[in-house]
Amino acid sequence: MTHLPHPTRRSVLLGGLGALGVTTLGACARSTAADSGIASSFPGPSSLSPTAGQRVVSRTLTARRRTVDLGGPKVSTWTYGNSVPGPVLRANVGDVLRVTLDNRLPEDTTIHWHGIALRQAADGVPGLTQNPVAPGEKFVYEFAVPDPGTYFFHPHVGVQLDRGLYAPLIIDDPREPGDYDAEWIIVLDDWVDGTGRTPDDVLEELIAAGGSGGSGGMGGMDHGSGDMGGMDHGSGDMGGMSMGASPWGDAGDVTYPYFLVNGRVATAPETFRAKAGQRVRLRIINAASDTIFTVALGGHRLRITHTDGFPVKPAEVDAFYIGMGERYDAIVTLEDGVFPLVARPFGKTSGGQAVALVRTASGRAPSAGVNPSELSGQVLIGSDLQPAESARLADRDADAQVDLALQGSMQPYQWGINGAPFGQNEALHVGEGQRLRIKAVNQTMMTHPLHVHGHTFALPSGLRKDTLLMAPMESFALEVEADNPGNWAVHCHNAYHGEAGMMIALNYS
Repeated sequence: MTHLPHPTRRSVLLGGLGALGVTTLGACARSTAADSGIASSFPGPSSLSPTAGQRVVSRTLTARRRTVDLGGPKVSTWTYGNSVPGPVLRANVGDVLRVTLDNRLPEDTTIHWHGIALRQAADGVPGLTQNPVAPGEKFVYEFAVPDPGTYFFHPHVGVQLDRGLYAPLIIDDPREPGDYDAEWIIVLDDWVDGTGRTPDDVLEELIAAGGSGGSGGMGGMDHGSGDMGGMDHGSGDMGGMSMGASPWGDAGDVTYPYFLVNGRVATAPETFRAKAGQRVRLRIINAASDTIFTVALGGHRLRITHTDGFPVKPAEVDAFYIGMGERYDAIVTLEDGVFPLVARPFGKTSGGQAVALVRTASGRAPSAGVNPSELSGQVLIGSDLQPAESARLADRDADAQVDLALQGSMQPYQWGINGAPFGQNEALHVGEGQRLRIKAVNQTMMTHPLHVHGHTFALPSGLRKDTLLMAPMESFALEVEADNPGNWAVHCHNAYHGEAGMMIALNYS
């Protein structure tokens, strides 16, 4: 998540990715900062006047250093408040959120409200929508929440997401019938901070291990192999599928010592309690920086009802994949006993897995390494879901079309979009009121979760999302309703790829 407009060590190291334009795109030249959507300064916080009867939900989030207990391992990290994840923020659709960020960290920071189609001034991208919030300063985010659903918030500076700075944001619809007895929020994460390395250390290792050149394939886009700079490209059996049959190719760069559910390691899992026969709504958020998970609840099938906040035609599955930044809601009717809720890191053989327990009766808890049979069953790829009719965009021809190519390599460690890293690539453009078709293609041998700020997009099926897992060489035509003017980020939600340049601006003309 690039911290601009100030030049950084990273921007100097990665400036050479502009050479991708020569190899892959030919005529694509380096753009000016203005073409890239980068501004030099922004006004301070701006207030938003609620309409008559509009509720205002006010909170203060204090970003600070903190030692937290992950269920045994104690780590020094950065948090919102005193816990990992941070406190749940909840509002009703149509409310105004007024959130004060109090930055007590040693570095600049911001908050990005992931998945919310909010006004640009509150989007939290330094150098594109606001000035970064300096240590000791405060910034007030004010915005209305237009859509119900499961969201979360996190910084958009450097690789701060890979610390403890994230928390759920739940937007309720009071008109929703709520045909369930309980609701559980489940936040998944991969964890390295305070274990002898920080995320900044990991990024430096990745850059150093990538060197300054490589044997690269097309445009230097050769993912490479082996264990470099903390990369983990294991060949273990994940989700009942060998990596040779993997839909995702190489799925991550970083070796993590821990994987978490709600801030706890698998050897000291959080326990969710209910009665057998009860229906529970699961709100599952992947806040990880580098890890796709395969999620299953032992002894149960899950009924997927929403993705990225929008309803889908319900799908009964044994398990499902969830990429970084994605969210899924599911309904489950609970059996009698003690069951493991497992989030298995896809394509990684170190660090175990993330586990929570669901308990409806007494009995022995399963081990941290439990392997529920559902992981080898029907595993859903989210882009195969079908939208509920209420979630579809209106039928309309596209008014404009842009190309978006995800590119890069491990050797050297360089990532970009359309031939160059962010700051050097030319912004995408759209006119207000247009229907924009984004022809997105992943030209690398890694899977990337593509995230669009300030909007959702529709897949050819009509499925609405804001974050999409794109497998190697996979392409999609994504349709965006350009009804939220401003300059917006489009990027890979792997925090290390985004920070290394895999981001582009989408600017309204």
